[in-house]
Amino acid sequence: MNFVESEEQIALRKAAAELGKRYGHDYTAPRARAREPLTELWAEAGQSGFLGVNLPVEYGGGGAGMSELAIVGEELNAAGSGLLMLVVSPAINGTIISRFGTDEQKQRWLPGIASGETIMAFGITEPDAGSNSHNITTTARRDGADWILNGRKIYVSGVDHAHAILIVARTEDAKTGRLKPALFAFPTDTPGFEYTAIDMDVVMPDKQFLLFMDDVRLPADALIGDEDAALAQLFAGLNPERIMASAGSIGMGRYALDRAVRYANERNVWGKPIGTHQGLAHPLAKAKVELELAKLMMQKAASLYDSGDDMGAGEAANMAKYAAAEAAVACADQAVQTLGGNGLANEYGLGNLLLATRVTRIAPVSREMILNFVAQFSLGLPKSY
Repeated sequence: MNFVESEEQIALRKAAAELGKRYGHDYTAPRARAREPLTELWAEAGQSGFLGVNLPVEYGGGGAGMSELAIVGEELNAAGSGLLMLVVSPAINGTIISRFGTDEQKQRWLPGIASGETIMAFGITEPDAGSNSHNITTTARRDGADWILNGRKIYVSGVDHAHAILIVARTEDAKTGRLKPALFAFPTDTPGFEYTAIDMDVVMPDKQFLLFMDDVRLPADALIGDEDAALAQLFAGLNPERIMASAGSIGMGRYALDRAVRYANERNVWGKPIGTHQGLAHPLAKAKVELELAKLMMQKAASLYDSGDDMGAGEAANMAKYAAAEAAVACADQAVQTLGGNGLANEYGLGNLLLATRVTRIAPVSREMILNFVAQFSLGLPKSY
């Protein structure tokens, strides 16, 4: 792994940072409070080529990899302009379709995903299955050449402004035993597909939804990849999701630290900047160390994924997601502590960051499930669940 970014990556980082700063907290905060998507930022990111940087050139993408998409995600979050659907549409869905879709499916979906004109949501979690994807009950049965989809999904992001969705199901004859995911992509206006918003306390532009699929009829070409696929097909999208979640957490941590450091340099109480005092300086320095360590693991995960090492990337992506979430929480907490009462004033954008970073300990996979993975696969301990 090369720890020095290429000239192209440096230029990408600079351009993404500039885009994020043109929008920033003043743009995102009122829209988050109104639960409105960041439409203008998303459109400009698509027009600038940021959304499809990881997708194949022949389908309108940038031909790069997860390393580059993670740079975009990190820099937008560091500017206070994070795009949640960047994790979902190009990272999860774009990757799965790129790797396992037919030429016709790639041509249908990827150009729009790359440009941002097509937003594709992703549904895997179910009300009764939780983190245990082997217990999902959403099923697809054949009806002639078509598929009939039935089931429920929960905590699905951005469905109200998505044009399409990728649903993880199982075929009707595989209701029991180990999950062999069948993945279906289809427009959100398909008859029988309905959704309702979940009332959430976290302030964010993208709403969360409960999905209802009642006899949703899909054509044969809605199936992405093999109907009897191994889990590798699903994790081709979930590993990028964890890499991008890590990048987002690192960006949020950077945003919090930047606010705190600027305040600690400018705020004078006893005749000198408050950052002079080790009671503030040391916790901020510790948070910086933890954030940089998490970033290294995220970069390792992205590098392994881009090199084709799916198993190595899976281990690193899980570790990166854990470390980045913990670091982001620490950064946000210490930033608020540094600003005192001002840490909860809207103008600084830190109060809601406390809750937003706390969410990263839960989603898209909980830290407990990550520790289960590390205990079993990295340490060789017996499976605990």
